[in-house]
Amino acid sequence: MTAAPLTSAPSWRAWLIWGVSVAAYVLAVTNRTSLSAVGVDAAERFMADASTLSMFAVLQLGVYGAMQIPVGLLLDRHGARPIITIGMVLMAVGQLVMALSPNVGVAIAARMLLGAGDAAVFPSVLRLIATWFPAQRAPVMVQLTGLVGQSGQILAIVPLAALLHATSWSIAFGSVAGLGILFAILVALLVRNHPPDRDADVSVDTDTGTIRVVTSAVDTRVGIRAAWAHPGTRLAFWSHFTTPFAGTAFVMLWGMPFLTAGEGRTRAEASSIMLLFVVGGMVLGPVMGALSGRVPHLRSRALVLPTIAVQVIVWLVVIAWPEPAPLWLLLALALALATGGPASMIAFDHARTHNPSHRLSTATGITNSGGFLAGLLAIFLIGVALDLQGAGTPSTYSLEAFRLAFLTQVPFWVLGWIFIVIERRKTRALLGLDRPRRARDVR
Repeated sequence: MTAAPLTSAPSWRAWLIWGVSVAAYVLAVTNRTSLSAVGVDAAERFMADASTLSMFAVLQLGVYGAMQIPVGLLLDRHGARPIITIGMVLMAVGQLVMALSPNVGVAIAARMLLGAGDAAVFPSVLRLIATWFPAQRAPVMVQLTGLVGQSGQILAIVPLAALLHATSWSIAFGSVAGLGILFAILVALLVRNHPPDRDADVSVDTDTGTIRVVTSAVDTRVGIRAAWAHPGTRLAFWSHFTTPFAGTAFVMLWGMPFLTAGEGRTRAEASSIMLLFVVGGMVLGPVMGALSGRVPHLRSRALVLPTIAVQVIVWLVVIAWPEPAPLWLLLALALALATGGPASMIAFDHARTHNPSHRLSTATGITNSGGFLAGLLAIFLIGVALDLQGAGTPSTYSLEAFRLAFLTQVPFWVLGWIFIVIERRKTRALLGLDRPRRARDVR
């Protein structure tokens, strides 16, 4: 079933629903990164070494990534409103457990609940954009959603850390849990799956403006195989795998310990560097999105691969610096890592371009899982590398240990670069933009 494309301006109700849902996404990002500025506090509270501390983020991201495709299927069946509501409740329960957790095992379980709830929010907001806004506005609204959502990292870095140090662990994380319940109620009361003049959700092909009624009858295994079979989906996966993981590892867990215990910066200086990472990503997002739209057939070569190169070069300069890095170099590192988030959004352009609308949620889930897979592996290996050097606790952290630990990121950049080049060549050959080198490149 198809219909004419939406061309009318969004109603006030559409903006209200988007506003409430994107505010819920801001809180989800705050939940996701709530250990970013208090990782050292968490290590001391739970007497955790680096490998154990890394498991907080690893299992959280692992659950997030594993939930991407199931969340897409649940969205197809039930729509965005109940899925966001359940996600907010799960995150609130997770933060409440975190606030009261007596040991590290319970705290890790709490982070897994956070990952499950977080996984439900962003895809649901994308669904609401598709159902409530004209197709022509969808790319802009997606970029705006990502831009606003990243402000949640600022809440995690500054107010949450300040509240924890001014009060207690239980009060700080309990307060975040209370906000989760509040937004669960707001979403349940104000958000609707689709406009009142339709009786079903729709997915929108943002290239053609075609509206298709969403059904749940597609064989999941067939859909996953069909999406992965297209080199454009694999290009999207490896693009998302390679561009954001270094920033994820930095902002979610290891950035603050590295800057304070490793580089010797004050907490205020370290917070400023982390804030530059967040603000830099928010500023670069619209720029990267506009460039992606201008060079649709050169996205990988002109945007994704240069982003990876910049991250590798700046990180290696910081690691090779013979003494604690100067402030200007650490600021440059924050900006280099900030390019990863906006560049990772290009992966969703690949997924949307190379998959029909009825397979888009599946392809998006596959793509989104790439970055979180790389992120959790990077976080875990950095923690293991610190422990192997005998520098796995706040009292034993050292600059040299951090430098060697961060070198574990290099294989991920190399692996991702290789597969991006391979899948880009296959995608262009399939589209007839390049001559295939081998016959199987066009299959």
